[in-house]
Amino acid sequence: MKGFLRKLVIAMLLGVVVYGVFVAWAGYRDIGASLGRFRWSAFALALALASANYGLRFAKWEYYLARLEIRGVPKLDSLLVFLSGFVLTVTPGKVGEVFKSAVLAETHGVPAARTAPIVFAERITDVIGVITLIVIGSLGFSGGLIWAGVGTAAVLCGLLLVIWRAPGEWLIATLKRRPGRLAAFAPKLEEAFESLRIVASPSALLWPSFLSVLGWGGEGLALYLLVRGFGVEVPAPLAMFFYATATLAGAVIPVPGGLGVAEAMIQEQLVRLGRVPQSAATSAMLLIRFATLWWAVVVGFVALAILRARFPKLMRQGADEVLAQ
Repeated sequence: MKGFLRKLVIAMLLGVVVYGVFVAWAGYRDIGASLGRFRWSAFALALALASANYGLRFAKWEYYLARLEIRGVPKLDSLLVFLSGFVLTVTPGKVGEVFKSAVLAETHGVPAARTAPIVFAERITDVIGVITLIVIGSLGFSGGLIWAGVGTAAVLCGLLLVIWRAPGEWLIATLKRRPGRLAAFAPKLEEAFESLRIVASPSALLWPSFLSVLGWGGEGLALYLLVRGFGVEVPAPLAMFFYATATLAGAVIPVPGGLGVAEAMIQEQLVRLGRVPQSAATSAMLLIRFATLWWAVVVGFVALAILRARFPKLMRQGADEVLAQ
């Protein structure tokens, strides 16, 4: 647990530094004044929309478990396992959410190699959803389709690697010929590749991608409501565009939780393209990140605490080793 907590504390400290810089840049007195005029009911709605996205993402998790024919996991346990992955939301590209595969293995004996590819499939459908929102928001807005093209190319490359079996088969065959631990790792990798081909096949991506559009669209709508809470009007499609491009950039650039990247893009786009006053833009950016990124971490810790109460031996041994892999 020590290594796990250390990584999280480092990410939180990085977040404090990043937000401190933004507040200092915008002026803490102006930030305080804008928050004093803010309608806090908008923040409650933002939290509700973010939580609704978690529900949609859980539906994707259940869908993928069914595709992999993983049965016998009670819905409550499955929900808690899924939400527990949010404790590592602040990892680069959210790849730390593979943690939920380790938790499912400890609590219900499902091999982690079998379910870890779900995280990759989730990221693909998330990118598809975000790109869809970018395209919608970029209609009539120059420059937006560039982001859509970059994201589409990334998705197509990812799908090509999944569908094209030769590289994976070559890697597995090479590992099997190696002595020691590398050869022992080959069967797990082979199992992971088979699961990946199931959950990331084109036919398995349609429904989850639709859910991603709804979920991330809800969080983009949350940014729109927060800006309105400061008495500033920005078209909803444009606010979704700002949030989607910032989310994509934060996922592509390998920094914990997109810290610094997503914040800078949201704030800059609100000011330069949305004509939002700098103090209100900075405040809205801070609130949307608290309502999405850090609220997810809180939800993850609550879920993990409940799981540890239900399964007292959870994470007592080997947790740090799993996270380090």
